[in-house]
Amino acid sequence: MAVADRALCEFAAKLTRHNDEMEPDDLDALREYGFDDRAIHDAVQVIGYFNYINRIAHGLGVEPETFVRPWGQQ
Repeated sequence: MAVADRALCEFAAKLTRHNDEMEPDDLDALREYGFDDRAIHDAVQVIGYFNYINRIAHGLGVEPETFVRPWGQQ
């Protein structure tokens, strides 16, 4: 995994698990890896959407679809 990808994953994990701890430095860290403001905006939108829709699904007791294979399996 590229270092920029890892930085984005760490950002996503923090936004997901500790969103109340996000600071401007978290954005600056992504910029240091070459992410511009548009890329950061898009990433936050996607991360936020997945967090939202997963909470809706879990809150309503939606069962996973059986035709979807786990990631990385053929």
